[in-house]
Amino acid sequence: MRARLALLVAAVSVLTLIAFLVPLALLVRTVAEDRATVRATADAQSLVPVVGTADAATIRLTVEQLAAESGRPVSVFLPDGTVLGAQTPRTPAVALAARGQSLTGESAAGREVVIAVQGRADGTGVIRIVVPQHELTAGVTRAWLVLALLGVILVLIGLLVADRLARTLVRPISDLSAVSHRLANAELDARVTPAGPPELREVAGALNHLATRIQVLLVQEREQVADLSHRLRTPLTALRLEAESLRDPEDAARITAAADGLERAVTGLIRQARWRHSPAGPAASDAAAIVADRVAFWSVLAEDTGRAVTLDLAPGPLPVGVAADDLAAAVDALLGNVFAHTPDGTSFAVRLAPDAGEVVLSVADEGPGMPAGAVRRGASAAGSTGLGLDIARRAAQTAGGRLELRTGPRGGAQVLLRLGPPTSPRQA
Repeated sequence: MRARLALLVAAVSVLTLIAFLVPLALLVRTVAEDRATVRATADAQSLVPVVGTADAATIRLTVEQLAAESGRPVSVFLPDGTVLGAQTPRTPAVALAARGQSLTGESAAGREVVIAVQGRADGTGVIRIVVPQHELTAGVTRAWLVLALLGVILVLIGLLVADRLARTLVRPISDLSAVSHRLANAELDARVTPAGPPELREVAGALNHLATRIQVLLVQEREQVADLSHRLRTPLTALRLEAESLRDPEDAARITAAADGLERAVTGLIRQARWRHSPAGPAASDAAAIVADRVAFWSVLAEDTGRAVTLDLAPGPLPVGVAADDLAAAVDALLGNVFAHTPDGTSFAVRLAPDAGEVVLSVADEGPGMPAGAVRRGASAAGSTGLGLDIARRAAQTAGGRLELRTGPRGGAQVLLRLGPPTSPRQA
């Protein structure tokens, strides 16, 4: 913006100066020519009494003195054809003046001033003075240089003033942009100091109001999520008590462990909802250990529903750039979809292996397949919340990977979760 404003001011200044300085330069040249012509005419007029009354010798002496003083060629043409002073041939202007008409004309040597002298007994004499070109343009070049220098100074002053004015506009806009980027990076306490023209101050006030409103809404949302998560602890406590009352110790231990895992997830959700800033340091976890743990958890339910589980797990550790809780939630979402959207007895296979610098988790079932648009957040074709695949997708994106939906080898759905390696602190 500063460059464009400077260019605009420079263009306007140059055009304005051209409109004024060009006519002024032409006027200076015209004035110089007229001044030289007037001096030459005055010198010629001073010879009129001498040429009209004196003899040839007197006229020659006077002409030579005048030519020496003025430095201009002076010639006197007598009626009998005698030429006194500078010996030059008769020009058309001299011939015209011999008829009694004084005039000023242009010639190759410069401007000639021709005056007819009447009153001589032998006819009309003619006085001719030539004003050379260097006298006609004396002082014009210097005046033009002064005008050009003045024009350059005025343009520079205009650019300086334009830059100062542009800075008063650009600085508030830059501050607005910087605060907008800080807000986009979740620095919700960033505010801009209103400055500049009234319009920019109004925009700054609106941005500050928007930031405050966003901060309030996020706080309200965090508190609501924390409250809703906290309410889940009551039924979890009841579930743990019910598990402890079971007669089979294995079933009691299994349900109690599941309740404990669910409580840890709820506690993590509460903490995450109350976080004001992102946790420091890059996220990392061992995909092999987490997948093995979650598959072992879901295997109990798979056995109860008659599902055959195939686990192909590469030897660990397999570090990935996502937090352990987030990866566990993603694995639970993928395995939970198998149980939620396929009939009992449907087999599924889980495979985890490194591939080209990534760790690929594959969950493939032998069910009816994946409906179109299943990965859209909040959209579900089976009456669920529609958040499971989106949770897995966001976990993959956190690790620099992606989520892929395919048709499985046996016609069912296959979900590939590609996870990148942990990011070093410098790269983060």
